[in-house]
Amino acid sequence: MKIFNTLTRQKEELVPIEPGKVKIYACGPTVYNYIHIGNARPICVFDTLRRYLEYAGYQVTFVQNFTDIDDKIIKKAGEEGKTFAEISERYIAEYKTDATGLNVREATYHPKATENIQNIIDLVSALIEKGYAYVASNGDVYFRAQKFAEYGKLSHQPLEDLEAGARISVGEIKEDPVDFALWKAAKEGEPYWESPFSNGRPGWHIECSAMAKNYLGDTIDIHCGGQDLIFPHHENEIAQSECANGCDFAHYWMHNGYINIDNRKMSKSLGNFFTVREIAEVYGYEPIRFMMIAAHYRSPINYSQEVIQQSVSALQRLYNCRDELDFALQTAADSGDESLTHSAAATKEKFDAAMADDLNTADAIGAIFELVKDINMAVNGAQKPSRPSLERAAETFDALTDVLGLCYNRQKNEVDDDIEALVEKRQQARKDRDFATADAIRDQLAAMGITLKDTADGVQIIRK
Repeated sequence: MKIFNTLTRQKEELVPIEPGKVKIYACGPTVYNYIHIGNARPICVFDTLRRYLEYAGYQVTFVQNFTDIDDKIIKKAGEEGKTFAEISERYIAEYKTDATGLNVREATYHPKATENIQNIIDLVSALIEKGYAYVASNGDVYFRAQKFAEYGKLSHQPLEDLEAGARISVGEIKEDPVDFALWKAAKEGEPYWESPFSNGRPGWHIECSAMAKNYLGDTIDIHCGGQDLIFPHHENEIAQSECANGCDFAHYWMHNGYINIDNRKMSKSLGNFFTVREIAEVYGYEPIRFMMIAAHYRSPINYSQEVIQQSVSALQRLYNCRDELDFALQTAADSGDESLTHSAAATKEKFDAAMADDLNTADAIGAIFELVKDINMAVNGAQKPSRPSLERAAETFDALTDVLGLCYNRQKNEVDDDIEALVEKRQQARKDRDFATADAIRDQLAAMGITLKDTADGVQIIRK
């Protein structure tokens, strides 16, 4: 597989540290609210990366953290009269509800910052001992960015440019404006942990370095996240990790593009800020996932009602096709047309090539829809497909859509006994030429989300 590496700005062949195994760290949410549509993109994209690597035969260790102590969490707790832990645990649970809805697999490890305080303190202590960090007079600990010669190598900005845009905030006591916080001394009334530096809490950047080291080792294969994290978050992770550990932090860096809303940047002030939950309540979760992977992960996405509705329609085509396959298999003979066998093989080849080329999910989806077209033509053609060719098409369809995390609601298309009884009653009414009853049953089923398709091989039951 080739990956576009943000660090080198070119596509590189994935060569894992340990053959056959890939270690991935993905930056997770700060849990003080429901995840928004922008948060959903890296969650879906890098879940797809993990699925593809496992499909390709790799053993993947996937770590996604929860930032469960932060200024925003503390502020929310104060507003609601809750503890920070109550706020973070509530929104971790809400995140899991949304992630499950989006068909995102559980990470191998889902560490929390507060579970890794000692690891964080140890890492900060190592940086102080090596001269890369210092304790300020107020108990804060800062990293000396100037001391790391490669600072800026991920964002591809020289240190003088970064320094020109830096500033010292109120309450910060730094040696240099570009220095960043590793540990924050607690203000009155704030939660804190005891440390050799002060009673306080970790800075945002250091927690990811500590958790990546704890769960994956000093050097990892792939670090990923949204484009907005390149600077300062990921830049600072590299600096503090490489200075503390004396080796490369990550060999490959992957970043997904931004999401706009109706061609404008998403913002609460513009009134175009949407949570995943809000959109899912109208359209369901799966169209959101489809939208996130229908474009190449590095390209920007423009969210609109038209775009999400297109995702709904595309998914319906996939489900209808898979239902056609199931129906055709009910009456298929062992011999017949074999063209679907060749279509399935060609589709898999195109899909694999697309996914191996920097996770090109857009072209991979295109390959699947070529197979959909071939399946629809075959099952409705004069020459009926053989059972083996239909089974091969079904196996390929299921395997490839699973890599993308799609068509995961197929179990909802199962038909229960009550519906079967209504269908049989309708068929009998038609035989008796009681068309009024037959039409009434058809309308009743339509109201239940059931469409009937009369074919030469019988009645096909389709649940929307």
